[in-house]
Amino acid sequence: MTEETTRKATGYDKYVDWKLFSIPVALFFLILILPTPYGMKDVGTEYQVGPKAVVNHITRALFNQESPDVAQWQLLTAKIMEQNMRMGALSKESFLARNLKWCKKYKIQADAKNLKTARRYITENVADEAFADIMMKSLELRRDRLKYENLSEREKKAADKGAWHIKVAIAMVVFVVFCFLTECIPLPGVAFCVGLILVFTGVVTRSEVAMLYWSDACWFIMGSLMFAAAFVKTGVDKRVCLILFRKLAVPNVRWITMILFVIISPCASFISDHALAAMFLPIGMLLYQNSLTREVPEDPELAKILMITIAMACNIGGFGAPSGGARNVIMITYLSDMFGFDIGYFQWVSYAIPFVLIMIPITWLVTNWRFKPIVTSLTPALDQLRYEISRMGGWNRKQIIALAIFLVMLWGWFTEKIFYNLGIYPVRLGIGVIALAGAVAYLLAGVVNWRDYQEKVDWGVVWLYAGAIIFGRTLDKTGAAYWLARTCIDALTPLGMDSGIPLMLVNNGLTASLTNLMADGPAAAAVGPISLNMAGLVHPGTTFLPFMAMGTAAASSFAYCLIIGTPPNAIVYASGYLEPRDFLRIGVIMWVIANIVLILLTMIYWINRGFGDLPGF
Repeated sequence: MTEETTRKATGYDKYVDWKLFSIPVALFFLILILPTPYGMKDVGTEYQVGPKAVVNHITRALFNQESPDVAQWQLLTAKIMEQNMRMGALSKESFLARNLKWCKKYKIQADAKNLKTARRYITENVADEAFADIMMKSLELRRDRLKYENLSEREKKAADKGAWHIKVAIAMVVFVVFCFLTECIPLPGVAFCVGLILVFTGVVTRSEVAMLYWSDACWFIMGSLMFAAAFVKTGVDKRVCLILFRKLAVPNVRWITMILFVIISPCASFISDHALAAMFLPIGMLLYQNSLTREVPEDPELAKILMITIAMACNIGGFGAPSGGARNVIMITYLSDMFGFDIGYFQWVSYAIPFVLIMIPITWLVTNWRFKPIVTSLTPALDQLRYEISRMGGWNRKQIIALAIFLVMLWGWFTEKIFYNLGIYPVRLGIGVIALAGAVAYLLAGVVNWRDYQEKVDWGVVWLYAGAIIFGRTLDKTGAAYWLARTCIDALTPLGMDSGIPLMLVNNGLTASLTNLMADGPAAAAVGPISLNMAGLVHPGTTFLPFMAMGTAAASSFAYCLIIGTPPNAIVYASGYLEPRDFLRIGVIMWVIANIVLILLTMIYWINRGFGDLPGF
């Protein structure tokens, strides 16, 4: 037999390993046929029956009428209050801050006239204390008084449907995680299995699943890989790489990875980690390809350490500033809406940047410990770059256009949300649309042709992350993430871990676990309201509340273990040099270390510093 036929298949070359694949399939169906736990029925009741019951409760409390009988502006008032309650925003001030954009975001039908009438009524007729009382009773109704056994037959059917969706989501977690860890089926195939599972089990319709596959995040992954292909074809990656590392006296792997951490991690606090990963991916690939020689024609460990460094540098930097990720803004908003505590931009930075600075050397040491490349000196790679660039001469037209288009894309990523909120942009573009627009611009400018994209973009990763988006959203929308969070916290309460540092430790660990299965924003959104409500009960009006909010935001960035945990992981996986278990080699260790560093930072720095005039806990 030839070497080609005896070589072990890897990555996309693999076929289904039916012995292994039968295990997640069996576990999936086993979970579905097991009796539904009462906790799932309870959460199903909250998600499926709760909104209507709360709206009806509010209309009775405010207008002495059932919800079907009230005027449009009155129903709008109740729906806004119900959505606020779900977000933990219980104050009258939060209600008055809502506008038409907010209503559209949460799919609440509203117009300017009815919204104005609703605001005026609440302002003139409902005192702050009365408003808070209605909201608290609504919260109590949904969480405590709305019991599955007391529902009507029609309501029980709705609750059972919600519980079924949660059970499917939990079964899907087991199926997907097992498949990702064992690669018993090609990973893009797992992404398609996710959609098929949800349609066949009735969780989503065929139209809904098609829309979910093409989310803004998926467009961003696709556009980023396309622009990386343009950088590689034009040679811009070589010029940028040489600019970054030409001053190194000893360009070995350790110093190269250190520079990557020092550059990328602080930038990830202020710039999209997606953009940074896409920007540095071709640089990492270039360093590897130019380091190979006839003596060492292949060094997988070198490729892995360079790719993992880019992903981990992006992941550890996101907590450093509010602009580092949606999770930070979500927790700031929760804290303000629920308790009226505001964290300023630079105030957040002063608490969070120490974490980033501590994690840079630790992650660098662990990365170099876990990956041992044969090639340690990258001097030949840089010499080769200098030679190739000298042959290129000065910047040519295509290189200038490629860099110019990328800078426009980068500007768009930084400003599109801010300019939309300021009213400068009439529509919200989203980072995915901008990335894809850049990819099309490369085509129109003649920098690349479609064959370049077809051959150099890993389309499997695009579909892989599309499936990951659906996976995370399903956990969020069905209430499965909420059920997991509540179940874990409730189980640990009898152990005395329902207050102080133990509660924070539990909360951080739970958030850090969930964020490896879903996007960081949904993970923070799922755990945040539960943990902050508990924090408000056991340590009201203390520094515990802002610390819990910041801890949740930080922990939601610990997506080190799985490809689907964060876009940077998926982007570097597109290089083709990594396997899923490579993320576990470093991810499990970094997950533990990051949780320890976060809790030590809280105990040593945050608690001793305090938070404004708030008393300690």
